[in-house]
Amino acid sequence: MRLYTMPGACSLAGHIVLEWAGLPYELEIVTREQIKQPAFLALNPVGSVPVLTEGDWSLTQNAAILEYIAEQAPESGLLGDGSARSRAEVRRWVGFINSDVHKTFGAIFGAQSLVASDDAQAELRANSAKKLVTLFGILDKQLDGSPYLAGSAPSIADAYLFVVLRWARAKEIAIGSMSNLSTFFDRMRADEHVKAAMKAEGLE
Repeated sequence: MRLYTMPGACSLAGHIVLEWAGLPYELEIVTREQIKQPAFLALNPVGSVPVLTEGDWSLTQNAAILEYIAEQAPESGLLGDGSARSRAEVRRWVGFINSDVHKTFGAIFGAQSLVASDDAQAELRANSAKKLVTLFGILDKQLDGSPYLAGSAPSIADAYLFVVLRWARAKEIAIGSMSNLSTFFDRMRADEHVKAAMKAEGLE
């Protein structure tokens, strides 16, 4: 498998999961300019990362990539403990982060492409930041008494949460009082596989 990534983008989640799964893979770091070129657009017409290729097959969409990697290493437990309910819990939190949290960050990162005036962009970013505080509050509550989102062991959802927490810190979203998220973030940063992925992307 080959993972196309940009440092710090949501593709970092797939990179972490590949490390956790212990699967052989190649990493292709691309730039914002490269993802708009014909060669990359042939893999993903949307022009975004992540993309996972295997032979002549390419897979896009972060949630699908995370689950596909986990299914290649079922013994890793990255989709839960093997029960239908456990898998559903992992998918619940991947879906929440992908559809709610990540989407809201999109309005912050891409405000200029959604509204024209500077005032409207500032308002959009401010309102999105407030919404993110509420969303992260839900995640903080889920982590109360649990080291990871779906239980006592890390899952693909936790890799995704780590990525959006990095964004929250970079954008100074007001979640500093959420102690469960802070503890989780420190736990993830101390993980050897997370460190390896971060180092490979030049993030630490």
